[in-house]
Amino acid sequence: MTSEHRYRLTTTWTGNLGAGTTGYRDYDRAVTVEVDGKPVLLGSADRPFRGDPTRWNPEDLLLAALSQCHLLSYLHACVTRGVVVTDYVDEASAVMEVQGNGGAFREAVLHPRVTVRDASMVEEAIAAHHDAHEWCFIANSVNFEVRVEPALTTAG
Repeated sequence: MTSEHRYRLTTTWTGNLGAGTTGYRDYDRAVTVEVDGKPVLLGSADRPFRGDPTRWNPEDLLLAALSQCHLLSYLHACVTRGVVVTDYVDEASAVMEVQGNGGAFREAVLHPRVTVRDASMVEEAIAAHHDAHEWCFIANSVNFEVRVEPALTTAG
């Protein structure tokens, strides 16, 4: 069975400093990203591309989407496997290569640190990462490697 889900948002450039894009250094890279009913996200380019380092950039957002998608898929996989997760923190990283005016991500690595309720759940908790990786819509949509290197501990 196939179902289709649609997503909509509005991205607005707010960086016109008065002269528009008359030159590469004549405008700010500030944007807002809005989805009805959600807080406005403040975005920009990454610092090397003349962006504001205090705002989210597209590269941050892609890595955040991968990390969050795996987390949510993992929690679901744990429920189906009878694993009780009590804590989950991911220190995700990614590498992008720039060549001339273009570039691409080479890889992303997720480092989820998961705590489960007791030691009898560890084996299933590890296996649930495979399920989550297979189920993650975002990881299945990118053309670069997404690795998952988990660490597991037990509560108490």
